[in-house]
Amino acid sequence: MNALLSHAAVAACMFVQAVHAQAQIALDPIKVSEHVYYFRGAAGVASAANKGFMSNAGFVVTGDGVVVYDALATPVLGKAMIAAIARVTRQPVRKVIVGHYHADHVYGLQEFKKIGAQIYAHKNGQQYLGSDEARQRLAQRKVALAPWVDDDTRVVAADKWLGFENQQPARFELGGVRFRIIDSSGAHSPEDIMLFVENDRVLFAGDLYFSGRIPFVGNADSKVWLQALDRMLDARPAIVIPGHGGASSRTAEDMRATREYLLFLRSQMGSAVQDLMSFDEAYKKTDWSAYEKVPAFEQANRINAYGTFILMEQESLQQH
Repeated sequence: MNALLSHAAVAACMFVQAVHAQAQIALDPIKVSEHVYYFRGAAGVASAANKGFMSNAGFVVTGDGVVVYDALATPVLGKAMIAAIARVTRQPVRKVIVGHYHADHVYGLQEFKKIGAQIYAHKNGQQYLGSDEARQRLAQRKVALAPWVDDDTRVVAADKWLGFENQQPARFELGGVRFRIIDSSGAHSPEDIMLFVENDRVLFAGDLYFSGRIPFVGNADSKVWLQALDRMLDARPAIVIPGHGGASSRTAEDMRATREYLLFLRSQMGSAVQDLMSFDEAYKKTDWSAYEKVPAFEQANRINAYGTFILMEQESLQQH
């Protein structure tokens, strides 16, 4: 009986914590243009301290509904997004565009699904659903982000999986606002897409564009990423909203910072591979002083370097 009471007390405590956590989270949208708003997450990795709010998401208000880009890292944050949007407009949320299926951008999707929004994502995202990677990441987040990620949290599939013929953008119009969904798959993830709001010249770039912090490269293909950066400004956006960091009106400067970092990783790790160094030797030898004071360096840089080291080994083998 005592054990049952103890389990009941723990469950009740967790329920109270979850309710209290939801009550504490409120988001303030930042307006960047006539139609476009975004939510800016904290710097660094997802943690209990920041309640998982360390990535960006945004929305576009049109005359016939709202288009959302990404859904943040927890169902609680997704619900907070919906509440914040309702404070700005009475228009319903019609569409949610998934930039890519990384955990810090998608666990809020289930709340948008509940209110009837249609979810759009790159068809390559289907590979993630049901994968070991998806299961392992969700299990990790249930521990790291409890109670904001729990047993009721799930990865939500798109209602419409987008294919792109010859990488041509998918275009649509809603309430007088014109949109372009741009395929950049294979750069940061297999399913990267960006959203360009033509009327306002605002680009939601997801994790292909970083402002004010070290990008998370991981096992991304930096060669494809560099090509995506070269194409990114073809739309000539006035403002770019990255997946992490502040919205940028200095688009060329911020793009250059990401580009130079990727090139530095490739140069240093590529030279180490050619010299037959181990990764630990290469990392220790490299002078990181230009980047070590940039936010998220400690959390991301070694992972980025290791992923690039493996990539450069693969590229070296392909050349022979």
